[in-house]
Amino acid sequence: MLEESKSAIGRRMVLAGITALVTTNAAAAQATQQRPAQLSERHAAAIENVSASITEWMADRNLPGVSVAVALEGELVWSEGFGWADLEQEVPVTPRTRFRIGSASKALTSVAVGLQLERGALDLDAPVRTYVPGFPEKRWPITVRQLMGHLSGIRHYAGEEPYSAAHFTSVADALDIFAADPLLFEPGTRSSYSSYGWNLVSAALEQVAGRPFLELMRDDVFAPLGMDHTGPDDVFQIVPNRARFYVRDEDDGTLRHERFVDQSNKWAGGGFLSTPTDLVRFGSAMLAHELLDAETLALLWTPVALDSGQETPMGLGWRLAELAGRRMVAAPGSSAGGQTSLILFPEEQLVIAVTSNVTGAELAPIWQALFRGFGGAEVPEG
Repeated sequence: MLEESKSAIGRRMVLAGITALVTTNAAAAQATQQRPAQLSERHAAAIENVSASITEWMADRNLPGVSVAVALEGELVWSEGFGWADLEQEVPVTPRTRFRIGSASKALTSVAVGLQLERGALDLDAPVRTYVPGFPEKRWPITVRQLMGHLSGIRHYAGEEPYSAAHFTSVADALDIFAADPLLFEPGTRSSYSSYGWNLVSAALEQVAGRPFLELMRDDVFAPLGMDHTGPDDVFQIVPNRARFYVRDEDDGTLRHERFVDQSNKWAGGGFLSTPTDLVRFGSAMLAHELLDAETLALLWTPVALDSGQETPMGLGWRLAELAGRRMVAAPGSSAGGQTSLILFPEEQLVIAVTSNVTGAELAPIWQALFRGFGGAEVPEG
């Protein structure tokens, strides 16, 4: 099991009842999972073990819904939903349920940048005002590479900005949130995480491509990869299979609706919806160089360095690390009512994605259990 049960007996009983309702409905149960007709004995055992672990983990942590997908050597091995996409209407999570993926959106946007690099339309080391001349001149110039690698000095969210209900009709309008603010430091001298920096990246993309950012992402990234369940979390659109979003009460852990959020202030850095199935399709396409060539992908997956030469754990839109001695390329995401982990293990040709529809869900034990089962690595539990 991912972790032994603690004292959340009441919550466990609630989720146990939910699980029983779903599993007694054969049609609903079938809709919540996808797997090939033929699986190796090891992979079939991994699915059964991790499924039981996820159910217990959800009960212990009071998670409303979780969705997982695993791809190996470019093929979908497993995709399954657990719990509820909508608690009030008793809508179960299925592989088509769309979750807020938060900063995993940066990895998607990085591919649009890579395509423009390959077309010769964008220079990572050009000042961003080359492409967005309307952005105010700062004390020091900022490059596109510095924006993507979190070295720009552009600030991150402040105060209640992650819960903004303001609607912005364009990427350019959303720049006004931070455009007048001074830089936190000289670009390149320090590392400081900034989702707003990616607003500038998307504005540059619009200029070099001559198309709105969301249209660019749809036509150049999502459609070619068959990511039919990925797109903006637009509050005004009817979005099929969009999950409801929840938060746990700080005092007693009970679930309630997360507050209303309009994601139009951060499309490129945190505003997309997706499914684990689409995300592992995306990750597998990266490993197979379906959209980007090997040189471009290596550029996105190379640690960015400070002017001093010190490397950071960040690539261009991706986090870089090792797990149990295996190279790991990750795109985690947190948002109001959503948590996502997209993990690639290039040498194993293994891609794992896990999502949940509650603020602050801890997903590492789930994807690490999947890595143990499908990657064959001895990762310590807990």
